[in-house]
Amino acid sequence: MTTAPFERARSADAKLAREEAILAAARAEAERRGTREVTLTDIADAVGMHKSGLLRYFETREQIFLRLTAEEWRSWAGWLLPLLSSWRTASPLRLASALSDTLVARPLFCDLLAHTPLNLERNVSVETVRGFKLDVHVHVEAIAGELRRLRPGLTELQAIDVIATATSMAGAQWQMATPGPELEAVYRSDPRLRHAIVEVGPRLTRVLTALLAGMDAEDK
Repeated sequence: MTTAPFERARSADAKLAREEAILAAARAEAERRGTREVTLTDIADAVGMHKSGLLRYFETREQIFLRLTAEEWRSWAGWLLPLLSSWRTASPLRLASALSDTLVARPLFCDLLAHTPLNLERNVSVETVRGFKLDVHVHVEAIAGELRRLRPGLTELQAIDVIATATSMAGAQWQMATPGPELEAVYRSDPRLRHAIVEVGPRLTRVLTALLAGMDAEDK
């Protein structure tokens, strides 16, 4: 639904309110239709702005979604870290399940994770990418620290590899698991195509369990 047209923000608070409204509209549209389908015009229409007016607040469509990706990283870490910190130890399966379950429970995050290196980081300024990477780095470090506490044999690099595997696979597998209703119907109609039907959570858990167990064996 299109809201009443915005007037140009005249103060820092008003500018922040506009940015938050734009981000909220982009989030709602992406959750409803998928990130790939949402255009800058769609977002502008949702907040009652002309596209040229929206570009006073964000340099490109990709910057809007990169901001949402940073918010999702922050939210995921805020959910995952208290869970991990409540444990004294964790088997490879338990840890893999925690990573997988908390990712799959955030479909927009999974969607954005796939688009980030392919598109979102490629049509924004270098400073925007730098700020995004530094923001994500804080969360990766915190999660890696908890992984190493729970699995003392992990090196820092291995812990980061686990996080990279979890997030990159969640992004890629989510795209495969959501092909759209027409393709899904085709896959389900032919037993020879059933392999194309992906269940993200179980597959991600299996892969991460094997990775963590392999790192244990390597340490020994």
